[in-house]
Formats: sequence, C-alpha cells, structure tokens
Amino acid sequence: MEDRDTFLKEFRGETLGTVSAQSSPDEIFQNQTIRPILKLQNDLFIAVFINYVNKNKPDFYSYSVEKKLQTIENSIQKDIKFRNSLKGIVMALFTVDEYNTYIQNSSDLNKRMMNLLIDRLKNQVQLFEVESDSK
Repeated sequence: MEDRDTFLKEFRGETLGTVSAQSSPDEIFQNQTIRPILKLQNDLFIAVFINYVNKNKPDFYSYSVEKKLQTIENSIQKDIKFRNSLKGIVMALFTVDEYNTYIQNSSDLNKRMMNLLIDRLKNQVQLFEVESDSK
C-alpha cells in the first residue's frame, strides 16, 4: 500500500497553490491533493468532456462562448452521473490517507473539486471550438 501511495504522490507532483499556517484543512487538501490531480488528469478531463458533449449536447460546437461556458458549468453541476464520473477520475488518484481525509468532509471537498474543474475547463474553452474528430 505504501508503494502505491508513494508512487501517486511522486507521479502527481508538487503542491499547487499556497499552503500556510493559516490555511484551513480543506484548503491544504485542495492544494496538496486536488489541484495536482486535476492538473495531471487535464487531458483526460478534456477528452471526457468532449465525449460528453458529443453524446449529450450535439449543438454545443455552434454555441456562443458564453453559452459554452454556461454549458460546462451546468453539465458538471446538474448531471449527477457525469459529475460522479468526474469525481471518480480524481478519487482514483487519492492515497488511502487522502481518501480517509476526504470522507470526513466529502461534501465541501466535492464542491471545491468540481468548482476547480469547472474553472479549469472554462479556461480552456478554446479547445472546444471545433467539433472533435474523436467521436
């Protein structure tokens, strides 16, 4: 088990964001665990979102940028099945200790996780300009 945990932490990379003595436990978890996982899994999240819109929002590529941004947010916030799939992509890279921390405050940490993912996808909306050939 320790080999897996050591591998995951090294594979994910360094803390992203600031962690200080004033940081809350949730903020520390966000910057030490969630952000590095989101960064590592970025290409996968983009592919998953492209697949989602190809299957569920066929007109997505003709939307205005503003409507695309709203669709990204609504898809993740309102489609429970999709959101749970995205959470699984993140949680699969938790160590056992991180998972034990996560389950103590999963509701707030899920909000942080999904808000960070929404922001990440919105900041890359230009990648969703042309319909993907990977249908």
